[in-house]
Amino acid sequence: MRESVANRPVLVVGLDPFRVPGPWDPTPVAEAIEAGMAELAERGYDAESCLVALDGSEDIEAHVRRSLVARAWACVVIGGGIRRDEDRLGLFEWVVNLVRRLAPGAAIAFNRTPRDLAEAVARGLQGGADG
Repeated sequence: MRESVANRPVLVVGLDPFRVPGPWDPTPVAEAIEAGMAELAERGYDAESCLVALDGSEDIEAHVRRSLVARAWACVVIGGGIRRDEDRLGLFEWVVNLVRRLAPGAAIAFNRTPRDLAEAVARGLQGGADG
């Protein structure tokens, strides 16, 4: 029997597209994140985002720590912006290990795009089976 997702708390940790340096248009990524978060809500998840800045405007460690200890998360999604860039390998490792320490009961999931957050959460909560 499939467990109900109603009100399951989900945290999405990713990059704030408007605070990533570089000559690029962050709007499509921000819109995709918004759509992914909306789909999580539509599916009944109680989802929050923790978007971090790479432009030096915040203390990333403090921001992620605050989000992780804010409540007991059923699942934490670590976004592709943190995972995929080889230059961010240290940040990715740090986030994974922080989730393990501060949210030990949470499943850890990885999305492919900002629009497939709900699928990533479903996989994570089902033990990672990719079907």
